[in-house]
Amino acid sequence: MAVGTMVFLAVLVFTVLYLVLMYNGLVNLKHNVAKHLANIDVLLKQRHDELPKLVETCKQYMQFEQDTLQKVILARQQVADAQAQHDIKGLGQAENGLRSSLGQLFALAENYPELKADGVFQNLHTRISALENAIADRREVYNEAVNNNNVRIEQFPDVLIARAFNFKAFDLLQFEKAELKDVNISTLFNS
Repeated sequence: MAVGTMVFLAVLVFTVLYLVLMYNGLVNLKHNVAKHLANIDVLLKQRHDELPKLVETCKQYMQFEQDTLQKVILARQQVADAQAQHDIKGLGQAENGLRSSLGQLFALAENYPELKADGVFQNLHTRISALENAIADRREVYNEAVNNNNVRIEQFPDVLIARAFNFKAFDLLQFEKAELKDVNISTLFNS
């Protein structure tokens, strides 16, 4: 064989291997985004299951705070609906509403010493607070995976493979502008 043919075949093999590696890398990024969203779903489901127990426990002590309890129930349903519809933007907004409602509920619990002393309430409060922290951590990991995917499908030469095989950008889970402001704790106690 001629040297030119050998060089051509070597370049061809290298190019094919490079394209395969690039494609596989994009597939890996896409599936990482899905995996991280599924991890968030697991925590949302756990929290979703804990919230009715918390509301029932609070109802026993907080007869005059039905409005706050209803906000928690409604926000919980909005999260479940957005999750079922795979609506990332809606999920972010619903999550913000639920976190706000839970903050109000926990702040109001300060006015009920018997509730604060209740072992079931304390356990649920601790469990839900831990889930909230885990959800926040997983949101960060999800957003990082989305960012890695979105950057990679726009970079050259990956963009050529991404367009050829219809790789899409994903939406970030974003915070509402109100969540980025400092919280005035006194307003929570006066709600």
